[in-house]
Amino acid sequence: MEMEDDVQFQRGDVVFCRDDIFSDGGLPGFAEGALVAAAGTRGVVVQFGHVEAMPSEQIYLVRFEGPGLDLGIPVGCLPEELTQDEAEARALQASH
Repeated sequence: MEMEDDVQFQRGDVVFCRDDIFSDGGLPGFAEGALVAAAGTRGVVVQFGHVEAMPSEQIYLVRFEGPGLDLGIPVGCLPEELTQDEAEARALQASH
């Protein structure tokens, strides 16, 4: 991909979700509205690209850890939904 120099996160980067992430009904194994990852959950970036309808909008596929620390299915996330700040992630988890 040509946009690799412009991305905020790279493949293999550890990230945390800033907000609860819920299924929109398109994720296998998750009903619409089901919690996929709680705010502060750790994940790893497995791919990145852009939103087809808006080429300037980046999107990241992230596999978040489940209860047994196994990685779940890839979930599409916008950059503002993710952070690499572990202190922020701990505070988000504590607020739940």
